Amino acid sequence: MTKDHILREIRRTAEANGAAPLGRGSFFKETGIKEADWKGIYWARWNDAVREPRFEPNQLQGAFEETFLIERFIPMMREFGRFPVTAEMRMKKRSDASFPNEKTLRERFGNRQQFATKILSYCQGREGCEDIAAMCMTALNVQAAEAENDRATDKEAAGFVYLIKSGRFYKVGRSNSAGRREYELGIQLPEKATTVHTIRTDDPVGIEEYWHKRFGSKRKNGEWFALESSDVAAFRRRKFM
Repeated sequence: MTKDHILREIRRTAEANGAAPLGRGSFFKETGIKEADWKGIYWARWNDAVREPRFEPNQLQGAFEETFLIERFIPMMREFGRFPVTAEMRMKKRSDASFPNEKTLRERFGNRQQFATKILSYCQGREGCEDIAAMCMTALNVQAAEAENDRATDKEAAGFVYLIKSGRFYKVGRSNSAGRREYELGIQLPEKATTVHTIRTDDPVGIEEYWHKRFGSKRKNGEWFALESSDVAAFRRRKFM
């Protein structure tokens, strides 16, 4: 039993298993290669054996594995009619043990954008892949739009409305730097002031006024309020206003 033969079988069975190498027992059942054929001869542990093909300088093998994974993924895209999300990949794996798991796909292709780009590249020049290319383009365009929207939101947010606690009381105020305001208040107050939550906003004055009115019945002095846990929870639910 040669080392090359065992490595070829490790690769073959891993490719048939969604690029995931078989365990020692499953490998024996599939190939008839016994532990005695390799242990203490080529490798000390099975993990060493299955790790070796991944580190061999064989670019063609790596390219083949990528193609194999993409071709297993494409039917799922057609099944959903779009680029599936991570939760759907996990559900597919639970219903089809031969489907590559989400971790394998992420390790091989990176994040969703990188994976969609890779599949789009695979589709170039291949007939019958026009629908898959369109789904990838849609996924990439949606992601780009979401990123642009996040950048616009950050740009529009001119300040913060914050909730700070000192002792038993809470202060609702506004600032262009909530962290600095906590520091400034900490110098003035006898008890340590801690920031409970901040809300990004492009209208700090209006949003501060909204919370002052909402908590108006619990006002104690100036911008300080005796709030209940439900009041604090309501404030913390907001990230942008």
